[in-house]
Amino acid sequence: MTLPHSPACDLLGSRIPLVLAGMGGVARAELVSAVTASGGFGFLGMVREPPELIQREVERLRQSGHRHFGVNIIPAATDPALLERQVATCIELAVPVVGTFWDLDGHVTRRLRDAGIMVVHQVGSVDEAIEAERAGVEIVIAQGREAGGHVRGVRPLRDLLPEVCAAINIPVLAAGGMATGGDLVTAMALGAAGIVLGTALMATEESFAHPYHKQRLLAADAADTVLTSSFHINWPPNAPVRVLKSDVTSGARGDPHAPERTVIGDEEGRPIYLFSTDSPLRSMTGDFESMALYAGTGIGRIHDIGSAAARLQTILVQAAELLAVDPADTGDQDVEVSSSVCYAGEMNGAYMGEADLADDLWLLAAQMQAALRAALAQGVDPAAASQPPFAADAAALASWSLQVRQLAEGEGAATAHPIVPGKLPPRALLLQGLGALVPRITRPGLRDRLARLRLFLAAEERDASA
Repeated sequence: MTLPHSPACDLLGSRIPLVLAGMGGVARAELVSAVTASGGFGFLGMVREPPELIQREVERLRQSGHRHFGVNIIPAATDPALLERQVATCIELAVPVVGTFWDLDGHVTRRLRDAGIMVVHQVGSVDEAIEAERAGVEIVIAQGREAGGHVRGVRPLRDLLPEVCAAINIPVLAAGGMATGGDLVTAMALGAAGIVLGTALMATEESFAHPYHKQRLLAADAADTVLTSSFHINWPPNAPVRVLKSDVTSGARGDPHAPERTVIGDEEGRPIYLFSTDSPLRSMTGDFESMALYAGTGIGRIHDIGSAAARLQTILVQAAELLAVDPADTGDQDVEVSSSVCYAGEMNGAYMGEADLADDLWLLAAQMQAALRAALAQGVDPAAASQPPFAADAAALASWSLQVRQLAEGEGAATAHPIVPGKLPPRALLLQGLGALVPRITRPGLRDRLARLRLFLAAEERDASA
């Protein structure tokens, strides 16, 4: 099995469903070029940057032969006069995609869309996703609270993502702590068309982050990150960021909102202030430890500073290995193809034949997603303030969920979201559905595969109750 077809890839012109976040300062032409050359899609991080820099970075990408890329801007964090010049520059350059974040600026969105530019907007809630779709946004990024940098939402990605996917009819990308192939498989099993990588690609050779920041990332784990409002200069109020813990986040450097400003660094003549949202870049000097060391909760799964191409390839290989291995492989064990009790009444359609097999498989896919969401919720440590978005041991169940969805789509199933009855726990309901479906399938390959899935789930159910 392979990853399912991604409509986001069709829109963005990429080969793989891996997207580089438009990290301000960090995502420049070198990193975007490396991601694009590897088949992914990249955003130049141009928040508050002058039009001259936008033009220079876009020209560098085009001189390298790249046509599919985006420019990320943040209207709410940009002076209106500069924002106007940024938008005009993107239109003049015929940039193919513009990414936006924080408050949705309807005027900017309309101007870009009228100019034929695709708009991708990052959201932190279902309501924001609906608003973005109505405004003409073509792809939404659902950002969980696990993300590094500025965090819009307050909900875990495992809860937010499937709800956003169900609420809108445009592709959704998942963001927040994404770092592994298991994250990719799980996000797609929850309905995403791909994932957005920030911290995972900051810790690469091509990123414009300062080596100090990169080394701090390697030494960190999820528990070393914290959501804080300490870094706020240059941004709207009430804009928390996820960073590595430091003397600044502990309060040892004083009151972040005191009127006086302290210079702690320099970037080519521009002062860097304590409590500003600037993160350490190659072009900076100063007290890096007191700057915003952005990091998402997936950081503990990143162990080296390699190339962006190698990082993307590792994620794809991990995902492929998950989908290639049957999580329910029973070895020499006999496969049970019938159940002692028939729960046909729990399933829809004509139960004595395969006329409605596509719809039954689609309902089964919905039940699989419900079971996956329940498993992800069970893997959460309530006492942990910072943890990766998805438990690693849920990846096998996510793999099954994706595979069942592909089976359903292969049968021509409708893409409407079926309602899954809630009178039983998700896994028990899924076992009942399989008990009804497996005996009436006549094709041995499909029947045996779903029978193995039933054995796999039954074994997990026994282990959970032991």
